[in-house]
Amino acid sequence: MKTCLVVDDSSVVRKIARRILEGLEFEVTEAEDGSKALEICQRKLPDAVLLDWNMPVMDGFEFMGHMRRLPGGDQPKVVFCTTENNVAHIAQALSGGANEYIMKPFDKDIIADKFAEVGLIPVGQAMV
Repeated sequence: MKTCLVVDDSSVVRKIARRILEGLEFEVTEAEDGSKALEICQRKLPDAVLLDWNMPVMDGFEFMGHMRRLPGGDQPKVVFCTTENNVAHIAQALSGGANEYIMKPFDKDIIADKFAEVGLIPVGQAMV
């Protein structure tokens, strides 16, 4: 079973994402900020990270930079999931190591489509 780390300071967003990702057959771990997410990644890297940008302690962009420098840190697929929608933020995320970018609010179809685009799930699974 593939693993996904959901990093968001909103417990509601984490709960919704968990429900969607478990429906897509992921084992889900949660962190409420980048610092806690980095601790999790230092123990074991996930297959995927669904990552918020604006969080206390350590934001998503800073976390991603630290994670990408870990041994094997280039492997997890990172999908930013945020309210930041200007082109500069999207470009910064993608040039900084993110694989894809989605806007809040999201639903099962949006997550499934993006996860299929980056090769985390079969394309057909995104249509179920």
